Amino acid sequence: MTDWMEAVREQYRGRGVGERLAAGRKPGVVVVDLINGFTDPACPPGSDLDAVVERTAELLERARTAGLPVFFTTISYEHRDLDELVWLRKMPALRALTAGSRWVEVDERLAPRDTEPVIAKKAASAFHGTDLAQRLAAAGVDSLIVCGATTSGCIRATVIDACAENFSVRVPRECVGDRAAGPHEANLFDIDAKYADVVGLDEVLNEVLGEVTAG
Repeated sequence: MTDWMEAVREQYRGRGVGERLAAGRKPGVVVVDLINGFTDPACPPGSDLDAVVERTAELLERARTAGLPVFFTTISYEHRDLDELVWLRKMPALRALTAGSRWVEVDERLAPRDTEPVIAKKAASAFHGTDLAQRLAAAGVDSLIVCGATTSGCIRATVIDACAENFSVRVPRECVGDRAAGPHEANLFDIDAKYADVVGLDEVLNEVLGEVTAG
């Protein structure tokens, strides 16, 4: 952690910002946009997220063994969207993520199971314009483990909306990634201060999933 981050964290602590959250009794896992278009640098919005995919696969193995509900998201656009959406004017790289292309498919290293829905979205948040909240409610989920990409975009937006939906959220640091280190670290800091707990993957595996397995 940089000096300014530590100084800000101390300032926040003195003003009631950045308290820690209790783990829920039935967590669910939301894997945000670990699709080929983001994990393959050959795609315009993609970058090297091999380490993130590897650690997320480790998390999923444990979550599946524990019987946790798992949800994936993808970004997928119809051709009519390409000239209508403001986000695509701001980030034209996303125009590559067209429905039916390999870019919108979840990275095969994570291989969603038949019982794990892949929810298509057109905005940053996994909640915006989707039925994710309803799916979580139907599964009895009361807290979330959020993984994926990118930290400064879709992860941040998803976590903010999850907090607004009253979910306690944990973000395993090793299971999220971005195109550049600066935005990644700055957004993890801000997420941890205001909306969720950013923790090490080992803490999630040992404390959160360990409690579920023991229960």
